[in-house]
Amino acid sequence: MTFSAVVRQSIYPVRPWTPPLSGGELATVLDRLRGWTAFDGGALIDDVAAALDDVPPTEGDTEELAERLRGHLMRLVTVAVAAEADQDAAAAQLVERARTLGAGALPGERRMAVGNLRRMGWTAGELLERLVALRCLREVA
Repeated sequence: MTFSAVVRQSIYPVRPWTPPLSGGELATVLDRLRGWTAFDGGALIDDVAAALDDVPPTEGDTEELAERLRGHLMRLVTVAVAAEADQDAAAAQLVERARTLGAGALPGERRMAVGNLRRMGWTAGELLERLVALRCLREVA
């Protein structure tokens, strides 16, 4: 079986294709994708629970937990801003508190460090709940 086809020449001028991003811009996108990690609500809940537990974390674990909570706070702030949840008054207040706590250093005195850790945990938990209520995130099981 043979087919014959007629190919028509286009009368409309066609511009040559140009890539949407330059090589440097593509490298930047690739670096950001490689550095990206998925949101882990379970890890956030575990860290909030550890910060708010009746028994404070050991002195060695305090700084590590604080770093993880800072990461959670900054990720939640990013989600809130991207979803425009900061238009909500309660969410805006929590975002501001999260930014303040996430940027601050952990105090040197143990009792104050644990208090700061608990404020970070409380803020992360509250902001997560608010973002779920605003339907910016799904509920963490």
